[in-house]
Amino acid sequence: MEGKNPKVRIGLETHIQLNSQSKIFCGCRNPVNLSEEPEPNSLTCETCLGFPGSKPRTNRAVIEMAVRLALVLNARLARETFFSRKTYFYPDMSKNFQITQYEIPIASGGFLEVSGRKIRIKRIHMEEDPARIVHVGGFGGKYTLIDYNRSGIPLLEVVTEPDFSTPGEAREYLQRLETILEYLGIYDSASRAVIKSDANISLEGGARIEVKNITGTREVEQALKYEIVRQQNLVRRGVKVERETRLWNPEMAATQGMRGKEEEAEYGYIFEPDLTRITRDLYNAENIKKQLPELPDQKMKRFVKQYRLPEKVAESIVSELDLANLFEDVSKKVGPKTAGTWIAGYLKKTLNWHNLRFRQSGMKKEWIISLLRKFEAGRITDRNAEMVIRKMVEEKKPPRVLIKKYGFGKAKLDLDKIVKTVLNNNRRAAEDYKKGEKKALHFLVGQVMRETRGRADARDIKKAILRQI
Repeated sequence: MEGKNPKVRIGLETHIQLNSQSKIFCGCRNPVNLSEEPEPNSLTCETCLGFPGSKPRTNRAVIEMAVRLALVLNARLARETFFSRKTYFYPDMSKNFQITQYEIPIASGGFLEVSGRKIRIKRIHMEEDPARIVHVGGFGGKYTLIDYNRSGIPLLEVVTEPDFSTPGEAREYLQRLETILEYLGIYDSASRAVIKSDANISLEGGARIEVKNITGTREVEQALKYEIVRQQNLVRRGVKVERETRLWNPEMAATQGMRGKEEEAEYGYIFEPDLTRITRDLYNAENIKKQLPELPDQKMKRFVKQYRLPEKVAESIVSELDLANLFEDVSKKVGPKTAGTWIAGYLKKTLNWHNLRFRQSGMKKEWIISLLRKFEAGRITDRNAEMVIRKMVEEKKPPRVLIKKYGFGKAKLDLDKIVKTVLNNNRRAAEDYKKGEKKALHFLVGQVMRETRGRADARDIKKAILRQI
């Protein structure tokens, strides 16, 4: 219909850097586990540099990680699989081919449920990461450097069917996938490992565009939004959308043309002769299945049932494994309702503001327990308890030190006297409340909170005001 935007189809190819100790085809240390960036080209050998005559060997731990993810994503494991060589004439792969899987991936089919919808998984396969290209002076700048430390980092690629119709759906899927990967212990968002996605997107009746190397769930959503608008504008102007590969430039918040889109035949896949076939005899899928950890959905249901948490609170907590583990520990010392409310609310909000996970924050679970015990005992107000959490993240100090330093403790105040003064200074608000304006009461409570610098409990203040009104 004229004037109506055509239907959007989106599929994702997501590459996950795994946290194995060594690379996928050699014994070099996996740089994603290092706390600091290593010197360029310092974690390399003849295999990951692609020297003639070098021989790869398969990392068994990577195979088992792939099996774990396949089982959780309800995928079918291949009875036999193997690696292939993918022709790759770019400087970040010095041997001119990438070792990957094509004909028979380790797993295929499956799905991941997102907001009640099943996003179909087409395939899961293992491959090696290329080296890192450093554009000095930016993309298209003065010259280019290559760091082969990244070459050979093990990757799992998860390819979906084009089941997404909006960028928001794609973002939600990736957030859910990342959470599952962390629970499985094969990816660590607090490490140097990254997740990158290539997005395939087309408008109904148009050519498929691939947008490569998008890092982060938010960036995927932004890139897809931009590309949808770009293609819609082309269609409105009567310009044909040509099939191509584009690059997402986060600095410009735009996609840029790279090259015409290759067909699969152009990659010239051949069987990798230096690696053996992988059969189910090399791993025990049933044993791996028995050792799978409690997953986010299972944990959320248990939290609701065992701790009587509201579903939204439980969902917020289990979305990060660090917080889920923290909640279980804290709820042994304070009420589960208090622990859940504060961890899902004030703590998570503060950590998100600083872009931190709990284990990166420098905080200790004992600090959270100590603070919440004070709150439950009525020795600190909720407002000041929130301020203590902020200061704990900023200063890395325990609550007792911060309470003393900033005077956050609940003081002995002549609350009735303070309330009387506030009411005398705000008689119009008091009259408005008497006439039925409930917002006036909130205003008066806020004024008393300001006078007491948060050292009086809001419930006590409300009672004192109502007594005097």
